Amino acid sequence: MELTGRIIAVMQPRSGVSSRTGNPWMTQEYVLEVPGQYPKRCVFNLFGEDRIKQFNIQNGEDLTVQFDIDAREYQGRWFNDIRAYNIVRGQAQPAAAYGAAPAAAPFPPQQPAQAAAAPFPPAQEPASEGSSDDLPF
Repeated sequence: MELTGRIIAVMQPRSGVSSRTGNPWMTQEYVLEVPGQYPKRCVFNLFGEDRIKQFNIQNGEDLTVQFDIDAREYQGRWFNDIRAYNIVRGQAQPAAAYGAAPAAAPFPPQQPAQAAAAPFPPAQEPASEGSSDDLPF
């Protein structure tokens, strides 16, 4: 999945040592705002010191975040995890990401005005007596 927007907050990185493997880890969270009539915000994280340094995300940047969503359970409660795997800078931003109407209409084309005014098909002539069709319509 991906979202395009502006970084409005950069949280402090968190780090520690894995109790299972003994390896050090680092993660950092960011808040992305997707503009529109009703702006939406999304908190995502980068995991790994190398990725944090590689992407070097700054407050106020416009970018596209490609991410995976997962959920985990902790003490009977469920939490979403939105983890970015790629950051794209310097591309034209899609209009749909900013809440604008998509270029292609999502509905089928309108019928001509004459067909739209007549909700029923035209009446048919009664069948001749020799017809084997005895249905009234």
